[in-house]
Amino acid sequence: MGKGQELYKKAKTLIPGGTMLLSKRPEMFLPDFWPSYYSKAKGCKVWDLDGNEYIDVSIMGIGPNTLGYANDEVDDAVINNIRNSNMSTLNCPEEVKLAEKLVELHPWADMVRFTRSGGEANAVAIRIARASSKKDKIAFCGYHGWHDWYLAANLSDDESLDGHLIPGLQPNGVPRNLKNTIFPFNYNNFEELELLVNREDIGIIKMEVSRNKGPENNFLQKVRDLANRKNIILIFDETTSGFRQTFGGLHKMYGVEPDMALFGKALGNGYAINAVIGKREIMEAAQTSFISSTFWTERIGPTAALKTLEVMEREKSWEYITEMGNYISEQWNQIAENNKLIIDLWGLPALKGFSFKSDNHLKYKTLITQEMLKKGYLAANSVYVCTSHSKGIIDNYIYELNNIFHLVEKCENENEDIDKLLEGSVCHSGFKRLN
Repeated sequence: MGKGQELYKKAKTLIPGGTMLLSKRPEMFLPDFWPSYYSKAKGCKVWDLDGNEYIDVSIMGIGPNTLGYANDEVDDAVINNIRNSNMSTLNCPEEVKLAEKLVELHPWADMVRFTRSGGEANAVAIRIARASSKKDKIAFCGYHGWHDWYLAANLSDDESLDGHLIPGLQPNGVPRNLKNTIFPFNYNNFEELELLVNREDIGIIKMEVSRNKGPENNFLQKVRDLANRKNIILIFDETTSGFRQTFGGLHKMYGVEPDMALFGKALGNGYAINAVIGKREIMEAAQTSFISSTFWTERIGPTAALKTLEVMEREKSWEYITEMGNYISEQWNQIAENNKLIIDLWGLPALKGFSFKSDNHLKYKTLITQEMLKKGYLAANSVYVCTSHSKGIIDNYIYELNNIFHLVEKCENENEDIDKLLEGSVCHSGFKRLN
């Protein structure tokens, strides 16, 4: 057992759930052998507490680092401003410059509020939209964080959120009187949304532009038209999708404009910064409610975002990570075909993943992580692409992965026993209480 596993054992006695982010729990990857903690990271490489070096072809910090870990230009901008103090009684000018840049990139929007986390940004957007619409009820599609307003969907049906990224979420601690304030609908199912809007007094439609698949049958435009007819505020949550396929919101690619939009993750290349942008008549409702936080005024986030956007624009990072993500998908399909395996692909090109069509899919995912770790890779069944993922790195990763696909093929044909190949516990697929 390495230093990382030892530290995680201690963490579970001090931190409920062991980590601050569900997606970074070792149980989500390789419960008994995941390195758990890093000492440093650069580009797409990560070093653990024992000094072992890995190539990260996994979640890249769960998506913020599209320019790679510790990008020199972004870090230098942050360090220079830290020397002039990250905090002051006065406000940092960078927040005004960043607001101006985001409005420039999205001319339909007029005003911006900043937070430091995606969950906060989602909560702020809902507060502003409710204040503006003077209605409580929300129709939603996709994943939007951990706050009460969202988890309340599981008060009516404890499986309401299962199809929206993370299954098994329990609404313990969420006030029961929030029941029937938020209602799910499925992506690309316009009829379901229309019935919901006609049945309930919906004031807000909140949705991801795309996560696992794109819009079909003019879906986004139909949602926009419905919101217009019913005087409903339409919010696009682009916390994950923003700045990955376009320079700005993914909605720009589809030509459908919301009333509000959220950005995070890629916006600061690993530094904490999220934005809520929107039309003036809606955003001004923020002044009728109390929305305020000390650390929303610190300087690091806006500084990092401004430099990140500058580097992105110069290098056209969204084009590179989209192209490389499509290449990875093609290679996954090829090695699956070579090994007579069937896989399902999902996600945006730069946030691509696959699943085996098998009852043993979680065991196979665990096997991939186990065997790739031995070869010096942090890997599972998805890749969050960054500009440091060169073709050479990806080709080597695919070569090693092909060998594991060959093992999976043997297991599927009962020439190998997957349970004997696994050296520890099977990875989790959703939220579970840890012992």
